[in-house]
Amino acid sequence: MSLNILGHNYIGGQRSGEGDLHLHSIDATSGAIFEIPFVTATEKEVAAAVHAAEQAYPAFRATTSEQRAAFLDAIADEIDALGDDFLAAVSRETALPATPRLAGERARTSGQMRLFAKVLRRGDFYGARIDTALPERKPMARPDIRQYKIGVGPVAVFGASNFPLAFSVAGGDTAAALAAGCPVVFKAHTGHLVTSEIVADAIERAVKKTGMPAGTFNMIYGDRVGAQLVKSAAIQAVGFTGSLRGGRALCDMAAARPQPIPVFAEMSSINPIILMPEALKGRGDAIAKDLAGSVTMGCGQLCTSPGLLLGVKSPELTAFIEKLSAAFGGTAPATMLNSGGLSHYNSGVARLTQLPGVKVIATGGSSYTQAVPHLFKAEASLLFSKEAPLEEEVFGPSTVIVELESREQLIDFAANMHGQLTATLQAEIGDLQGNQDLIALLEQKAGRLLLNGYPTGVEVCDAMVHGGPYPATSDARGTSVGTLAIERFLRPVCYQNYPDAMLPAPLKNANPLGITRLVDGELTRAVLG
Repeated sequence: MSLNILGHNYIGGQRSGEGDLHLHSIDATSGAIFEIPFVTATEKEVAAAVHAAEQAYPAFRATTSEQRAAFLDAIADEIDALGDDFLAAVSRETALPATPRLAGERARTSGQMRLFAKVLRRGDFYGARIDTALPERKPMARPDIRQYKIGVGPVAVFGASNFPLAFSVAGGDTAAALAAGCPVVFKAHTGHLVTSEIVADAIERAVKKTGMPAGTFNMIYGDRVGAQLVKSAAIQAVGFTGSLRGGRALCDMAAARPQPIPVFAEMSSINPIILMPEALKGRGDAIAKDLAGSVTMGCGQLCTSPGLLLGVKSPELTAFIEKLSAAFGGTAPATMLNSGGLSHYNSGVARLTQLPGVKVIATGGSSYTQAVPHLFKAEASLLFSKEAPLEEEVFGPSTVIVELESREQLIDFAANMHGQLTATLQAEIGDLQGNQDLIALLEQKAGRLLLNGYPTGVEVCDAMVHGGPYPATSDARGTSVGTLAIERFLRPVCYQNYPDAMLPAPLKNANPLGITRLVDGELTRAVLG
């Protein structure tokens, strides 16, 4: 196994200094340790990885959008070529089934690389704006002013535990940063080291096949290397998916630097689902079944898993709670990604169980080694507690249902709840009428609003928003899924009175890229005279 720096390999198994710290890949189901040691990167090696990215940046940024698109396509091809033995290795590390879960995630990973390649060829990411000179304007002439966007510089990306492919080494953050022209230094997640190494090697093959600069992509291992990475002066932005505690720590580090940098962290969300009476009356059985499936999907280890269910007291809601309890009773325990995740889940379940005003109303079996699905019911007063105990994410297959006293209570909670990745309404047309004020509040609190669906399952497309106000993310203006994600790693540059020959291609009069530009207030693909 290797740490890729400047095209050279530091072979972990051959480095045996007295101070070396070793990591091991662990079988997620049996707990057995793989016979593969990974060596934690030293301070010198982290610095070398960052330096390699810094050295690569000028040449990588200078590549054309077509060259970078070909690079992303090559990464996608390499990932698609990883076969069944690869999926078996990922499954062994994560306990996720090879099919359909991991096969689908592999396709999603290569698919989002190709989607960003399409963005590069489309050219709208440049955001080209041109205000031509007005030399005769009175009382002052206007100079020629042109703007487009460039990559911010080297980006540090932290791998997520719950998606070992789609949110990891070649995941959305990496794809967006590379598309923007930013070299990536990736910190591998310790929960899937073998998986990370195989995917990193695939990216490295694509680097060489397409002639990208050495240092365009580097990966480091270790539990305690993240702080040095974020504090490194050459790093200009950070992508992170993980816990609120971890994301907030990175944000604070980045803000305390002599040159503060943005951290785009996806952290914590309970993804409330609001249950309206007409929907429950007409579709209560189906909603109960589908909702239990959404909560337990992937053993609840999805950032969009619904952790809070809300409804105003009614006969329909009472009947629905009985149906949902029965649906949860029919679920089964499942293996989590790792023992640490199971421990955290069990702690979260214990915390809820011990809260006054909360009771367990259904479980899915029993187990000491797997995560047991839990359905809780909580008193409405807990929603308005200063400590907000029901808004603390429990990462795993559990959810809490709350029976509200009135619509006014629902509006009050929606106005004061924490920021969320998603907010869902299970509602019919009759339910929606007269609830525009609720929808307006949800717009302020969540990045994605769903009607009659379930938040688990995030489509990778141009319109997707996978973000939201704090603490869902550290910056609600971005997304970590979908093509808008590239905006996080771009910044605008303006050119005033530059001769045409000196302008970058997106701003030249001839519009050699054939892209749509905003010229004197009009969107056009026109060639300027």
